[in-house]
Amino acid sequence: MQHLCQVFGVHRSSYRAWRDRDRTPCDSEQKLQDQVIEAHTASNGSAGARTIASMVTQAGTPLSRYRAGRRMKQLGLVSTQPPSHAYKKADQPHLDIPNHLDRAFDVQAPNQVWTGDITFIWTGARWAYLAIVIDLFSRKPVGWAMSLSPNTELVKKALTIAYESRGEPPGILFHSDQGCQYTSLRFRQQLWRYQMKQSLSRRGNCWDNAPTERFFRSLKTEWVPETGYVCFASAKQSITGYMIGYYSALRPHKHNDGLPPNVAEQAYWKTQKTVA
Repeated sequence: MQHLCQVFGVHRSSYRAWRDRDRTPCDSEQKLQDQVIEAHTASNGSAGARTIASMVTQAGTPLSRYRAGRRMKQLGLVSTQPPSHAYKKADQPHLDIPNHLDRAFDVQAPNQVWTGDITFIWTGARWAYLAIVIDLFSRKPVGWAMSLSPNTELVKKALTIAYESRGEPPGILFHSDQGCQYTSLRFRQQLWRYQMKQSLSRRGNCWDNAPTERFFRSLKTEWVPETGYVCFASAKQSITGYMIGYYSALRPHKHNDGLPPNVAEQAYWKTQKTVA
């Protein structure tokens, strides 16, 4: 050690002071580390430095993404987010129902544009199917339904829950892909009863419904276990908790300038009330 100190020009007393220093974090540092761990745990291990920094800052403790990253490294916390995925593109429009949305994903108010889609979840012995309805204003899930069959009744139920929970708003533009569930006569009749206008993505082009696809990616990488769930009931309970508890109430969203969907909508209605 004496030779190494001579090589690097370090006094042995300085090395001994560094070696024997108190490594116990101070109270403020310990509190910050606890908040980082709490945010990481709340995200089910999926949050990265940027998300954790936003969550801790919203809780009242200013934290940059770089400081959050250093704390995550010290604590051995790793995000489970996978790298980006390249999607196939297509340009063929639907002949009967055009793409009215045309990727205009920035919506100025709630209950103007909703999007829907279906994904699959492994539940012990078979696949279950989740239909979702998202309000594009805040990217908030406003309706969902799970079933063991990906039929028209599944997407109708998700739309009904969204429609009733949001106070039966008229004049909504509903956008989805060209799945047979969304182009069926029964679903289109339901849209007509709810006074909604239908919009469909171009065939095979998932970018036309990117916000909904992104939600499913977040759900599966942040929350759903890699091996799926043990049964349908546990899957339904866990996914419902994700949408209501973590995603809508806690998870920062880049589209909302770092605010969770619930907070973004509350801020909008507060502003509207002040203007009125």
